[in-house]
Amino acid sequence: MFDKLNALAQRMDELEARLAEPGLYDDPSRAAKLLKERNELEPIVQAFRACQKARRAQEDALDMLSDPDMKELAQEELQQAKADIARLEDELKLLLLPKDPNDDKNIFVEIRGGAGGEESALFAADLYRMYTMYADKRGWQTEVMSASETELGGYKEIVFRVAGDKVYSRLKFESGVHRVQRVPETESQGRVHTSTTTVAVLPEAEEVDFYIDPKDLRIDTFRSSGAGGQHINKTSSAIRVTHIPTNTVVECQDERSQHKNKDKALRVLRARLYEAEVEKQQAAIAADRKSQVGTGDRSERIRTYNFPENRVSDHRIKLTLYKLDQFLNGDMDEILDALIAADTAEELKAQGEA
Repeated sequence: MFDKLNALAQRMDELEARLAEPGLYDDPSRAAKLLKERNELEPIVQAFRACQKARRAQEDALDMLSDPDMKELAQEELQQAKADIARLEDELKLLLLPKDPNDDKNIFVEIRGGAGGEESALFAADLYRMYTMYADKRGWQTEVMSASETELGGYKEIVFRVAGDKVYSRLKFESGVHRVQRVPETESQGRVHTSTTTVAVLPEAEEVDFYIDPKDLRIDTFRSSGAGGQHINKTSSAIRVTHIPTNTVVECQDERSQHKNKDKALRVLRARLYEAEVEKQQAAIAADRKSQVGTGDRSERIRTYNFPENRVSDHRIKLTLYKLDQFLNGDMDEILDALIAADTAEELKAQGEA
């Protein structure tokens, strides 16, 4: 580990020297690339240098132990140095874990009604509200890409974009089946029903991440449809894009402009195809390891929302909170932090076994 850290420290010094060159900023893209690399290395190198300092303090304290007049002070300094070394080495193990290349990306979230008909569609609307409230709390921006509403205000399907700092790293474990248990608005007997809604979180792919050959696309136009009234668009501005090799279809009809709908549809399509390619690569690399927090498979039941008991339970990490009302209002961090911690622990375990 320390050979690698020495190499990273040397690279950090090189980057500092390059960033100080006067002509560097004549090429903004190169300057941005070097600055990004430096910022990624900085916390690792800072922790490494602090660890080196603590090791030197430990050596000095050991030398002082032979002096009777300094023995008591030396023991105190030795104890502190050992504690610092242990803490910093643990920190470095975390910092050196392989980073998910998508963690810094913006995302598309796709929510679809599942089993339960109208009640499932209404819960899809609740989940959309929950995610947008969470995004607001973190200062992220959201944008609806496409939506298919029901008469009662639910969603058969809604796709929206979330943009901000490290969005994917916080929400990537939301993919899967979300189960709701409550008395539906349409239930006259007061009986609790169980419904499901599926969520998929896709990292946004730029053109440099995933190239789509225009010859592989079929683009159709049609008239927008909705729940009625003002939702109906009289012109053929809705867009359906089909990626012929994979038969992946994306529709977008939220904008009145055909051009804007096409742009949105292509962005969602690129994200879906990118996600499929990433999943294929991950399956090939880690076929023998399933993360403790699940596979991200859309068919995996990940969480239950029980309204009568005000309970939300995440089945992957066996965590239950009796604050469903707060969770649905966007206070999601307690469960999200636990999911991230569980995934980190699993990665550390895998590193130890490697």
